[in-house]
Amino acid sequence: MGTGIIALGAAIAALTGIGAGIGIGLATSKATDAIARQPEAAGNIRSSLLIGCALAEATAVYGFVIAILIIFILK
Repeated sequence: MGTGIIALGAAIAALTGIGAGIGIGLATSKATDAIARQPEAAGNIRSSLLIGCALAEATAVYGFVIAILIIFILK
């Protein structure tokens, strides 16, 4: 397999970090809006935000691991 194709596959797998960053940014924005509107619900909003951010970050880590595997295993 050509090194150009391997590099392209790794680059596409690494792009999951962009999606995770956008998702976490939007979730944080909406959470701060929600806390500003209902301060008494801050605890519930914060816990939901942390779970969502952890899932989004896990997706980015999986994409990074796949990119590393593509680079080093398909050499």
